Amino acid sequence: MRYLIGMVLAGLVLAAPGAGRTEVVEQAENGFVVRQSVEVPRSPSEVWAELLAPAKWWDKAHTWSQDSSGLYIDAQATGCFCELMPRDPKAPEGTRRGSVEHMHVVHVNPNKVLLMEGGLGPLQSEAVTGKLAIILKPGEEGKTRIFWEYVVGGYFRTKVSEIAPAVDEVLGQQLARLAQRLTPIEDKPAAPEGEGMPKPDKSDPVPDQDKAKPATKPDDKNQAKSEVTPRL
Repeated sequence: MRYLIGMVLAGLVLAAPGAGRTEVVEQAENGFVVRQSVEVPRSPSEVWAELLAPAKWWDKAHTWSQDSSGLYIDAQATGCFCELMPRDPKAPEGTRRGSVEHMHVVHVNPNKVLLMEGGLGPLQSEAVTGKLAIILKPGEEGKTRIFWEYVVGGYFRTKVSEIAPAVDEVLGQQLARLAQRLTPIEDKPAAPEGEGMPKPDKSDPVPDQDKAKPATKPDDKNQAKSEVTPRL
């Protein structure tokens, strides 16, 4: 597995110079590649802990239940990035809560690598597969750069030229929200009203990567909300 992951990343690094300055770094009729990164003033272990708690930073607008509290990442191979649906108060007693798998965990190395497979949002209903590689690279002065790459391919009923930019934008928003939680208030520059989240840098190549401990699932809540299909 280490050999396979290393070969994949080596290919990403070599591909970076030509397309690394664009929002969608590669695009064809049967797939696309989104690549972004952002640096935060935290150690890799601090970033890792926050990364495995998506309920704290993933936008509820891009969930199936419109509620981020049900999100969790079980960071072990065969685990998942999943979402527990709110309990229906009208359901018979003993009925289990519904759930959704956003992505399947393929490879983890604590504080370094998280690789997941799956179609996010509306891609889940398409005949496509996607690989999201998240790499943490330690930097100077206790900082960490988060590399974020999503490779998607398969049969699309929607034009790739239309869906790829939308995926890039939504994933960029999630990475920015994660970075915001990891940036102390005193380190955040003043920004006009309506702004303030650090924007991912799409130009960086994914570095060499090197697996992860399980994350606890969120507590059940007796909160019920209507199920809606997320935008992503």
